[in-house]
Amino acid sequence: MAKRSEKEADTGRLDLTITRIVDAPRALMWDAWTKPEHLKRWFTPAPWTTPDCRIDLRPGGEFYTLMRGPDGTDHPNYGCFLEIVPRERLIFTDTLQAGWRPSPTPFFTAIVTFEDHKSGTKYTARALHKDDADRAKHEEMGFDQGWNTALDQLVALVKTMKCKAK
Repeated sequence: MAKRSEKEADTGRLDLTITRIVDAPRALMWDAWTKPEHLKRWFTPAPWTTPDCRIDLRPGGEFYTLMRGPDGTDHPNYGCFLEIVPRERLIFTDTLQAGWRPSPTPFFTAIVTFEDHKSGTKYTARALHKDDADRAKHEEMGFDQGWNTALDQLVALVKTMKCKAK
């Protein structure tokens, strides 16, 4: 049996992950993640907002969000999609910007997966970091609380989408 290298062993330690089973259909969860008009409504934990979003859903395509804090301060986030498997997986990063252009300030790569579950969708969001400092910074920024709050907002939005679809 082959041994894992030290670098491989470190990768899991550098990740932050949330996994939850949510009462929402996978198809609508996907739509809420991939359509700007939906994403802007749930992406940042209130009282933060996302007043602008651009999604070019293809490898190398732009994933831009503008997060606005309660004090009115804007935080633009420029990223690039790496992989799209419809209704199953989104991988995006701020290490690259649209068109595979290098970012001046890389921070993390995200892998978001959606799996059918008897109660709705098994949702996993994993943030991968290059080093301990970035992982710690993301954790201190409130990764767990923020991403879980945003997920609650996403599920609430999806439930209104489901109602409208009936």
